[in-house]
Amino acid sequence: MKNLHFIGFLLLGLAFLLYYMLPEFSFVKLFEPISLMGILAGIGIGLIIGGIVGYVSKGTALREEQKRKEIQQLRREKEDLEKQAAELARQQTIHNTSNENPQKY
Repeated sequence: MKNLHFIGFLLLGLAFLLYYMLPEFSFVKLFEPISLMGILAGIGIGLIIGGIVGYVSKGTALREEQKRKEIQQLRREKEDLEKQAAELARQQTIHNTSNENPQKY
């Protein structure tokens, strides 16, 4: 979003520079209704485009964050299942070894 603001101000500055370079430039003409309408229209279009781009980029960022959370959750579940499998395997080996050598009295 900061980059969009920077580009917006850069373009606005470029528009003022181009307007200043006109041979019949005067500050009085800068504040004529047609000039103000052009400036306001440019700002409005920039805000609309900026809003759309911001909305899309935020939606993309939220989806990516959700995917990252889901992946982390799946990794945690996988680690838990591996721990449970290791514990069951350890209990099976303990149970099998105790059944192989029963003590007879």
